[in-house]
This record gives sequence, C-alpha cells and structure tokens, in this order.
Amino acid sequence: MSEIDIRAMSRTEIDMAVDWAAAEGWNPGIEDVPCFAAEDPNGFMIATVGGEPAAVISVIRYGTGFGFLGFYIAAPEFRGRGLGMRLWTAGMARLEGRLVGLDGVVDQQANYAKSGFVLAHRNIRHGGSVHVDQPADSGLVAITPSMVDTVTAFDRAFFPAPRDRFVACWLSGETRIGRALVDDGTMRGYGLIRRCRHGFKIGPLFADTADGADLLFRSLAAETGGEELFLDTPEPNAEAVALARRYGLTPVFETARMYRGPDPGLPLDRTFGITTFELG
Repeated sequence: MSEIDIRAMSRTEIDMAVDWAAAEGWNPGIEDVPCFAAEDPNGFMIATVGGEPAAVISVIRYGTGFGFLGFYIAAPEFRGRGLGMRLWTAGMARLEGRLVGLDGVVDQQANYAKSGFVLAHRNIRHGGSVHVDQPADSGLVAITPSMVDTVTAFDRAFFPAPRDRFVACWLSGETRIGRALVDDGTMRGYGLIRRCRHGFKIGPLFADTADGADLLFRSLAAETGGEELFLDTPEPNAEAVALARRYGLTPVFETARMYRGPDPGLPLDRTFGITTFELG
C-alpha cells in the first residue's frame, strides 16, 4: 500500500467530507460547514493514501472535558483495508481523557461497544411534508444577533459542555431561521430550521414544555412551504415522538446515541429535536 498520512483537514477537505456525508444520505445543511469547524477547527481528520483521500472522521473538542465523534466515512474504494480503524484510533487519541459521544448507525453498536461506548438512547429521524400556518403568539420571537448570548446560555443545559462558538454560527446564515419562546422576559425554548441538500431540518428544538415545543415547531415548519421536513427526536421523549407523528412525520432513519464515559444526563424530557447527528 502507498504511504498513509493521517492529519487535520483543510477547509476544502472539510467541504469534501460533507459532500461524502451527503453521498451517504446524511443530508447535511447548506451552510453547515463553517459551523462544524467553528468550535474546533482542527477537529476534522483525514487519512490519505499516496495523497488520495481515503477516510475521514470528526473528533470535535468541546470545553475541557467533552468530545463528539462523527463523519466516520471511508471512500468506497478504500473500505475493508483497515484504514478506517487506523483513523479511528488516531481520532480517539485526540479525545483521550474526555467523555466522548457519538450518534452511530444502529448496526454498528457492537463495534462501538468494543471501543468502550455504551448505548444511552436511540434517536429517531422523522420526515414528511407539514402544512401549518404561522402561529400568532406574542411569546414567539425571531432570534436576532442581539439574542445570541441569551440563546447560548439557554443551550448550555442541553449539551455536556459549552459550545458557544458553534451555536453563534448555527444561528447565522441566509438559509436558517431561528425562533425563541419568551415568557415575561425569560427564555423558555428555542429552535432552528435550516435548508439542507434535500428539504429542511429542524434542530435543535429545545423547550421547557411540550406545548412550547409544539408552538416552536409550528412556527418553524410554517417556513417550509410544504417541502419535506425532518426532525430528529430522542426516543425516550415520548412527547417529542408524539409531536412528530401529530404533524404527519414518519420514521425514516435512526441512530444510537452512545457515550464512552458516564452518561451526562442531558434533559431529554425537554429535548424535542437533536441539533445534529454529526456534532451532537
């Protein structure tokens, strides 16, 4: 085999990795790439063989104690040659000493378990067309740049480590709309919808109550014009699954949320939509 090199990706190579993810059917957002790299620019790694891209992985460091693994893909012509495992080993070394999470396909659970990962819960992707009117509610407000600090503060309860740079980027862009639910000056939830390679995704969708999540969902879904919409719900939140079904969305895919290290105990009862399977 030609010389193997494992290193951090360039920005162009991160674009390529997202294209690979799209080819696998993961349907990334149109403006996801800058946000994927915002928190940890060196967190995307690539294995090349003779200078040719062979496999990719993301191992994003958040804060001082958490990491999330995603984008674990080998080019078809390089599969079955051990390159993926070599890259996996290098990526996990980058996250050594941290709690590590991932959203993996269910049939790979046994392989992840060999590396010390334990199933926390399933996530169910629901998809379909939703036809709803924009709800009239004084508590619904558009998320503006002046609200970013408030949103990132609210977001911290839903993730194992601060991810302020990621959230600030996630809320920006021409193909994204964010809405917050505010009650007497206090934020009670927020959500974001973004255009993807195919249709739209809502994520995250965080709210203190099921009624609040429903209101945010309708406000965001009204922006799709009936195009296909996807919502990734944590299966333990029965109210989230019920919300998706209430508006005609049906299961199309699922992942296994797994952790190497103690389960961080995130508030799944208030998590109605996962932010992204790629970065948590």
